[in-house]
Amino acid sequence: MAHSEVKLLGWVEVKRDLGKIKFIILRDYKGKIQITIPPTSSSELTSIFNNLSREDVISVSGIVKNTPQAPNGVEIIPKEIKIINKAVSPLPLELTGKIKVELDTRLDYRILDLRTARSNAIFKINNVMLIAIRNFFVENDFMEIHTPKIIASATEGGTELFPVAYFDKEAFLAQSPQLYKEQLTSVFEKVYEIAPVFRAEESNTTRHLSEIVMLDMEAAFKDYNGIMVLCEQLLDRVFKEVINKCQRELEVLKQKIQRPKTPYRRYSYSEIIEILTSNGVKINWGDDIDTFALRKLGELIQEPYFIKDWPTKNKPFYISPCIDHPEVSESFDLMYGWLEIASGGTRIHQKELLINRIKEKGMNPESFDFHLKTFDWGMPPHAGCGIGLARLLMSITGLDNIREAVLFPRDRYRLTP
Repeated sequence: MAHSEVKLLGWVEVKRDLGKIKFIILRDYKGKIQITIPPTSSSELTSIFNNLSREDVISVSGIVKNTPQAPNGVEIIPKEIKIINKAVSPLPLELTGKIKVELDTRLDYRILDLRTARSNAIFKINNVMLIAIRNFFVENDFMEIHTPKIIASATEGGTELFPVAYFDKEAFLAQSPQLYKEQLTSVFEKVYEIAPVFRAEESNTTRHLSEIVMLDMEAAFKDYNGIMVLCEQLLDRVFKEVINKCQRELEVLKQKIQRPKTPYRRYSYSEIIEILTSNGVKINWGDDIDTFALRKLGELIQEPYFIKDWPTKNKPFYISPCIDHPEVSESFDLMYGWLEIASGGTRIHQKELLINRIKEKGMNPESFDFHLKTFDWGMPPHAGCGIGLARLLMSITGLDNIREAVLFPRDRYRLTP
């Protein structure tokens, strides 16, 4: 590589003028390299250097030189530098990380923020995570699907829906691909989708957004125990790939992670209530587990773990009750620290039971006619789950706010950029 001639394109990250010798740190997606302009360089190179600002887009043609004291052990001695596009100076956002900038300000100038070492590291890890997930599903014979995001009625009931004008009708943005992926198990048996879903969340918390990317999986001839196994195998693959391929990014984030041992612990909902009660957190059986209680559990249980066998009344209509104890459902949440990153369970595959559950939830079965009629055509037993990818990324990278784990977050107050 040394003494060979190269042409590089990228962004000016730093320029330093030490009098006789001048330096540029050139950055692209893969990394950074030092451009060294020696005292013998032409006046044209010096003039171009003097005109450079941070984030200018430039091309550099020059000779590679091994230099142990340079970053990465090499530098480029330029023959030609061309300015392709100028950036304004000063920039509206501080990019070195030396000055603390509020998250709202960073999000206002998101494209610049994504060029900082911290944000760049987060999304490089996200990319490795997504590749690991897709490879896992390919190797396990799942088919990738894409379901409608404009729907006629609520997938799961409730009021957290965004209405949209759809020609002469009212439609809604999808909360979940749930009903479609269930139906597709009767065709392809094992399916998954990575796609946005929409929740009209009024809450303004560090873990909720209005638009999120979900990983949804569904498999015929499995129950919730089989899906829990798939979940932990998937997460194990993600941890393995991130640890093996993202050490530089983890160092930038000052994050040390270990690959949790599998299988993950499985606690019943009743056991979790007992654990909380014995640690001074009073929750009655049948109550939801609130944020305070979840944070307490995160202190007590350091590894990923499942909470299974939730009260049936706490879960959506399509979750199957246990045969012997119908007040308990074949359901689970996958927890990492205090964050719920996945939720799933065995689905009801008997049409009459599903109709009864819809009615118990106070909904009209006629609203689900498009779904219910597919149960007349040979619906297999099936189970599945949904994993919030931003929450998973948030957990792996040690982020405090989910907005950092999304390129362009959408919440109650943010619709731009």
